Amino acid sequence: MSALQVDQRSRRQMLKNLSAAMIAVNLPEQGLPMTDVREKMRTRLIPSTRELLPVVGCGTYRTFDVGATPEERAPLLEVLKVLFAAGGSVIDSSPMYGAAESIVGELLAQAQNRSRAFLATKVWTSGLRAGLDQINRSFKLLQDRRIDLIQVHNLLDWKVQLSTLRDLKSAGRIRYIGITHYSPSAFAEVESVLRSETLDFLQINYAMNDTAAERRILPLAADRGVGVIVNQPFGGGGLLRSLSNRTLPSWAQEIDCQSWAQVLLKFVLSHPAVTCAIPGTGRPEHMLDNIGAGFGRMPDAALRARMILP
Repeated sequence: MSALQVDQRSRRQMLKNLSAAMIAVNLPEQGLPMTDVREKMRTRLIPSTRELLPVVGCGTYRTFDVGATPEERAPLLEVLKVLFAAGGSVIDSSPMYGAAESIVGELLAQAQNRSRAFLATKVWTSGLRAGLDQINRSFKLLQDRRIDLIQVHNLLDWKVQLSTLRDLKSAGRIRYIGITHYSPSAFAEVESVLRSETLDFLQINYAMNDTAAERRILPLAADRGVGVIVNQPFGGGGLLRSLSNRTLPSWAQEIDCQSWAQVLLKFVLSHPAVTCAIPGTGRPEHMLDNIGAGFGRMPDAALRARMILP
């Protein structure tokens, strides 16, 4: 049997084991006796409130921008079920993600499990009125009067939009506020805003082949008491695709990883400043794979150094 076949068999077994765990977690909801108490996903403290947040969430960029047919939306409902069953909660969306916000809102309403979600979205426009209109539309599409986190996307008109978000937070419509970016070219401005503003969250790009945030951004966020949500933990998807046909290194077993997705996510999550990672997916089997990174051992500093890719 080839190394690739062994790796594929291990991945299938991991998915089978996690599926069994998900079923066990859901037993109480079905009114059945709990015969086996399963571990819940690892959590991290949100610095500004000390609330616990599960470390693996779900991004919706492209993956939740689908049509209205049941066939298109059924897999997305399963994605959310898998996330919640493992103890996850973070769902990150945006008005710029096509139909994603409306689909998330409809699926949560359909399943009647809004209380299990930590909903994050963004504002990405200029001007006070335009910002308020966009935010109000997000409330409508997500079908809730209260959103857990709204972020100023890519720092667009951030002074005006942060002022609006603070007012909404004071009014109890938003629980947390933050900023986002996805490019190292913007890190100087990100650093400036982190130093000058009081924020709950920063969403930033970080991966095994994209570690620029380690130098100044992540330490600064930690110093400022800002939680960090990592976008693009798979290097924008290209890194995971490039590794898919490579055999897992032997050290992957030392951190309980059975797939490259879990390796990439555990590298990100093992940084002490990181609160949560939000790999995007519209496929339940990929969500199941991703949440495996929220369990088991994490890389130490020595292993992290070996994991970094050029």
